[in-house]
Amino acid sequence: MTIDAVRVGQGFDVHRFSDDPARRLVLGGVVFEGARGLMGHSDADVVAHACADALLGAAGLGDIGEHFSDTDPRWKDVDSLVILDHVATMVRSSGWTVGNIDCSVVCEEPRLAPHRDTMQRKLSDAAAAPVSVKGRRAEGLGALGRREGIACWASAVIYRVDTKSEM
Repeated sequence: MTIDAVRVGQGFDVHRFSDDPARRLVLGGVVFEGARGLMGHSDADVVAHACADALLGAAGLGDIGEHFSDTDPRWKDVDSLVILDHVATMVRSSGWTVGNIDCSVVCEEPRLAPHRDTMQRKLSDAAAAPVSVKGRRAEGLGALGRREGIACWASAVIYRVDTKSEM
């Protein structure tokens, strides 16, 4: 088996905090009890969205907004791990294998460390590949530093295997 091609994609997502006290905060498929939720059409999981966007970009399949429009009622309040799973399936159906995804989540709150292992497991299950999550602070700078929202950057590696070399 030889690797025929490798591609890298970058994903980004950002959501502002909601004023709705009933809105749940979901990051990497984990509900953060007692934390302010994020505004969004789906569950507003910035981590899952950035992962999906990175995969789409790597495979040349557009972006998350093209496939999961925030005006489409099918995606209203959907679990974003469903979106990530769907995107990973699209990537595999296009002949690619997901190598890994690496995420940097920027927020002043909540603390991610107590939930990191669960987030990584849930994201990895949805992507069917290893996903790593790192927490970063904005050190009080800008909108993220003022606790106005949460952002995530993700990089994904995908590859194609040359099956002809095995014959």
